[in-house]
Amino acid sequence: MKHRAWRKAGFRAGLCWVVLLIPMALAQAGAVSRDKVMAALPKLGEMARAQIESGGVPGLAIAVVHDDEVVYLKGFGLREMGKPETVDPDTVFQLASLSKPISATVVAALVSKGVVDWNTRVADLAPEFQLHDPYPTAEVTIRDFFNHRSGLPGTSGDDLEDIGYGRDHVLHQLRLVPPSSSFRAGYSYSNAGLTMGAVAAVRPTGQDWETVAAERLFGPLGMASTSYRYGDFLKRRNAAALHVRVDGTWAAKFKRDPSVQAPAGGVSSTARDLTQWMRLELGKGVLDGEPVISADAIAATHEPLFARGASPVGGGSAFYGLGWGVAFGRHGLSWGHAGAFSVGGRSLVTLYPDAGLGIVVLSNAFPTGVPEGLADSFFDLVFDGSVRQDYVSAWNAVYESLFGPAIAAAKARYAQAPVPPNLALPDAAYLGDYANDYVGPAQVVLRNGVLTLVLGPEGARSYPLRHFDRDLFLYVPDSEMPDKLSALSFTVGSDGRAEAMTIESLDSNGLGTLRRNGT
Repeated sequence: MKHRAWRKAGFRAGLCWVVLLIPMALAQAGAVSRDKVMAALPKLGEMARAQIESGGVPGLAIAVVHDDEVVYLKGFGLREMGKPETVDPDTVFQLASLSKPISATVVAALVSKGVVDWNTRVADLAPEFQLHDPYPTAEVTIRDFFNHRSGLPGTSGDDLEDIGYGRDHVLHQLRLVPPSSSFRAGYSYSNAGLTMGAVAAVRPTGQDWETVAAERLFGPLGMASTSYRYGDFLKRRNAAALHVRVDGTWAAKFKRDPSVQAPAGGVSSTARDLTQWMRLELGKGVLDGEPVISADAIAATHEPLFARGASPVGGGSAFYGLGWGVAFGRHGLSWGHAGAFSVGGRSLVTLYPDAGLGIVVLSNAFPTGVPEGLADSFFDLVFDGSVRQDYVSAWNAVYESLFGPAIAAAKARYAQAPVPPNLALPDAAYLGDYANDYVGPAQVVLRNGVLTLVLGPEGARSYPLRHFDRDLFLYVPDSEMPDKLSALSFTVGSDGRAEAMTIESLDSNGLGTLRRNGT
């Protein structure tokens, strides 16, 4: 995954790594014997059980495929803390950004049948769609969106989803977002961009994204428990809850509906179902001897198109393809993707195509680096015969660092009001209706005697304000992160009334200033 860099929406999304290239000559590993794979599996199970017993995560589901066979498929731990139901291979997890490579496979199925091409222009599929500037609007392709090189900033649209807007509205508003780079000149991991590429790709079918995915991929592969529809996830009796740490203990506190940007983060699935998809990917579009997707269409998703740096643990040259991360490291070429919801979910897939080997690790907790730690340890065992380092601890440190510094910085910034205090104006100076083209209408009202910011369609979100300094107030923009404060600052006119306000949590792309109606 929900980014102001590594923000919550980024984990709707996944992982972006710092730019640090190392020689691709490291990638020389090839096939591995079944004996080596099988020898590593008992140790993988031991490591997984150790994580459950030590409280590393509440639950895990792990699947391994090798040479087109499922060689490992197990669940560990609990679906929900405090309840007796355990995780098994058929427990449904929310995958977050692991949805992206699955979405790439769905589009590859369409490309395979000639419905679209990876280079089809979005303007030819959805002529109403616009980016900020005319040239990218006319030329942006499905490939551009799946490779995150449209120029859209990574946070585009996430803020509107946070305040309650639906998919059509979010995608429509992207026309107002200034680009973060020139068209095709920069990489910016965008959930809304990939979502637009996906929904444009299905336009010729006359069906919605969720239906096309079910008919073109999940159905043919027999993935009966897999869906992009959040409503389907809610109906599953054998489902994993999301967990976050509360006072050092895992707790199922939140739910996460990723429907607005479902192609980027909305898949729910099981370890068993995902073995079918991994076999298809490693089989170059062939499953059980039957061609499902053309080799060329699926191979295009694995091409390393944009350098994005190195893994923060272990190194290795990292690139992004079409919904896939592509890496060249100690054990050779790999394809992979991580997913995370800051409200309590983690997932990971890693495939080594030259070895015909792949693993998926699903967990119901955040923050945790357990999926990466188990996968890296397993591959060391297979390729080297021993584990090189404590990968779980290293990856835990990466994930623990994602929100802590940002929250600490916000706390420090607003820890103490000025002394002596600068008093606020009377409430009436701030009350009123405000708007801009991107955010839409907003209100500042009194509720139970407290100044309150009201945002979103039909006032879907409300945020009590706490005075900090003169015309600056604080609020909690995300109930999932109650310790993270943000600011609402008013600009007061000569008449002593606010004429505009800037909402910090909506201003990452410079679109968070709203003017009072009539000013």
